[in-house]
Amino acid sequence: MAYSHNYQISARRHLKAAEALYALNTGGAQPGAKAVAGYLYGLAGELAVKEMMTQSGMRPLADDQRRNDPFYKHFPELKSLLLDSAAGRRSGELLNVARTAQIFQEWSTDMRYAPTCEVPTHRVDRWQGDAKRLVVQMEEQ
Repeated sequence: MAYSHNYQISARRHLKAAEALYALNTGGAQPGAKAVAGYLYGLAGELAVKEMMTQSGMRPLADDQRRNDPFYKHFPELKSLLLDSAAGRRSGELLNVARTAQIFQEWSTDMRYAPTCEVPTHRVDRWQGDAKRLVVQMEEQ
C-alpha cells in the first residue's frame, strides 16, 4: 500500500512521540527511551524541513531520480542536497538550515542500530532543541 505524505502532521506527531519518550521516567526506561527520542527528534526535524520545502514550492523528483532527491534523504545528506536544490519563497530559510553545521550535528539514521551508550544525552538535548525550532519555523508560513 502506498501512503500519502503530510510532512506537517508527521513532523508534529514525531515531535510529540519524541517528547513523550524523552520525559519517560518509569523504571528501566532511561537512558534507552531518550536515545530513541533522539532518533525521533531527527525525523521530526527532517519532516519540518520537507514541509518548508513544499511550502517553498519544491516538489519531489520522479521516482528514477530519488538518489538525488532531498525529499527522500535524511540528515546530514538532506542538508547537503538542499545547498544545490533550495528554491522558492522559503529558499533563504532552507539554505540557512543547510549551512548551519550545528543543526542536527552528529545525528544519523545509523544510530537506530547503535547501543544506547553511543547516543549521549547531551546530543539528544541538542537535537530536541533543533527539532522544536524547526517545527516552530515550519509553522511560520
